[in-house]
Amino acid sequence: MDDRLLNTKEAARFLGVSAAFLERDRWAGPRIPFVRVGKHAVRYRLTELEAYIGRQTQTSRGWR
Repeated sequence: MDDRLLNTKEAARFLGVSAAFLERDRWAGPRIPFVRVGKHAVRYRLTELEAYIGRQTQTSRGWR
């Protein structure tokens, strides 16, 4: 288990989204869990990002 904390840019790169996407997610009611370190610093746990990806994974239902 890798519990590294990533900053917003690192997390965005890992997820393949922009840092602005993560910032908007935090303001809109976060779907992607984050940790506030101190008053301003925001970090993302790598394990939480991997779990988020797992929850978003869709399987084909045989579209016709």
